[in-house]
Formats: sequence, C-alpha cells, structure tokens
Amino acid sequence: METLAGGCHCGNLGLAVALTASAGDYVPRVCDCDFCCKHGASYVSDPDGRLEIKVRDPQLLGRYRQGSGAAEMLVCRDCGVLVGAVYREGDTLLGVANVRALDAGPTFAAAQPASPQRLGREEKVDRWKAVWFADVTIAAP
Repeated sequence: METLAGGCHCGNLGLAVALTASAGDYVPRVCDCDFCCKHGASYVSDPDGRLEIKVRDPQLLGRYRQGSGAAEMLVCRDCGVLVGAVYREGDTLLGVANVRALDAGPTFAAAQPASPQRLGREEKVDRWKAVWFADVTIAAP
C-alpha cells in the first residue's frame, strides 16, 4: 500500500491515506457543487484502502452538511481547510479525502469533473458505497 499524509493548514486535522495502487492510478473527482468549488476540492478514494483522520482538538472539527445532507464535509474551524467528507450508515463509516489537503508529493492522474448533485440521495449513497474508503477512522483524544 502507498501511504500519503496531509491535513489542514494549522495541523488540527491530520490525514493518513493508504492506497492499494500508486497515486498515478487514481483519478481525483472535482465536484462541481458550490461548496466544493469554493474550497477548490478534488477527491480521491479507494474502497480497498484506508482513511484515517486525526483530530487534535475536537472542538475545531467542523461538520457541515449541504446538498442532500447525507454526507458530512469535514472542515477545520480554525484554518478553514476542507480535508474530506464522510458518510455514516449504522456502524459503517465511508470517507473520501480532499487531494488538496494531502502533502505535496503524490502525483495523481488528471482530475475529472463530477456532478453528484444531479444524483438522487440513494444514487449518491450507492456510488459512495462503491468508490469511497470503507476503512475509515476518526481519531480524537
């Protein structure tokens, strides 16, 4: 597995992303919703990989729901960086990482546009179940 690190600007939210292939084999998805456009977000995930979000101060972890409200956008309340998103269904937690929150170094394939707002809520959830990280932890003190 290739492991990548990253996080928000102030260091409150850390990312550890484990991919089952090299970064160049992944095509980040650029969401065209207003929220993601304003953050310049581009997402990567691997259903067989792993995503860990480390939180130094839980009070500064912002969880923002928009659109269908199914996913939580994870934003640092201190520096404003969007690190990714998660979707919870029962005991299952799925997630996706914002490529722009990863430290410099990995070279991904050219990003492709995505338009999830054109999908219904259930269609979004089905897609997330197929392509998002299925091994996700949010570690806070």
